Amino acid sequence: MYFGLVIELVYPEKIPSFQAIKVIKSEEFSMPTKIAAGNWKMNGTQANILELQSISTAADQLDCETIICPPATMLTMATRFSKKVLIGGQDCHSETAGAYTGDISAQMLVDAGASCVIVGHSERRKHHDENSEIVKAKANAAVAATLTPIICVGETLQQRKSGNAVAAVSSQLEESLPKSSKIIVAYEPIWAIGTGAIPSFKEICEMHDAIRALLFRTHGKNGQKISILYGGSVKSSNATEIFSATNVDGALVGGASLKSTDFVPIMQALSKS
Repeated sequence: MYFGLVIELVYPEKIPSFQAIKVIKSEEFSMPTKIAAGNWKMNGTQANILELQSISTAADQLDCETIICPPATMLTMATRFSKKVLIGGQDCHSETAGAYTGDISAQMLVDAGASCVIVGHSERRKHHDENSEIVKAKANAAVAATLTPIICVGETLQQRKSGNAVAAVSSQLEESLPKSSKIIVAYEPIWAIGTGAIPSFKEICEMHDAIRALLFRTHGKNGQKISILYGGSVKSSNATEIFSATNVDGALVGGASLKSTDFVPIMQALSKS
């Protein structure tokens, strides 16, 4: 959600303790791009290309950017059938080439037609033991290859219940960030992914505001230009409310992005926000 008056939250070295506010001159301010991103995960074959075509047709009429990250086997075909949708990878290796069986480099993704790539998704952090150091290396590799990394962060249910969610996510993000501001950040509470449960509106605002403050501290004025997406059980019935939260610039959607009938209403809600 966007407002005419822009303020910068000025924080000390460690977030999140509010200290003061500073007005940013309008000429220094650039709004982040509204982005509806779909992560197809390990779903989809060539037969699903019609869904992508329907999403692309709808995207042409909307005031937001649309990204679809299909399986690697669909990347090249997806770029041919999605005139109005950006295509991204779901992961990349930090090295440019080498003896890494089954992995894919950022340069390979570019060669296949991708323009962005997800790094640090909680499923990668959990199932492949990827820590924030590895995620940062992947993000840097993506930037070096001219890809935009979508850097994922999120807290566990235990961290949420203990009151440490903001501190945990802030630490995870800071350790995962490259120096480049040509990035996208996706906040996905781990306990909300695919469960149907989501944080309260207040909790979403609190987390996204804290992330924005951190980006101001790490990237200066460019921190305002970085899009911050919410992810975790986003659907058409809750999208409008989520997109009205402060510093929510879009969504990273999982299962609901597989069908155009589910994803397009989310895109439309974002376009209207």
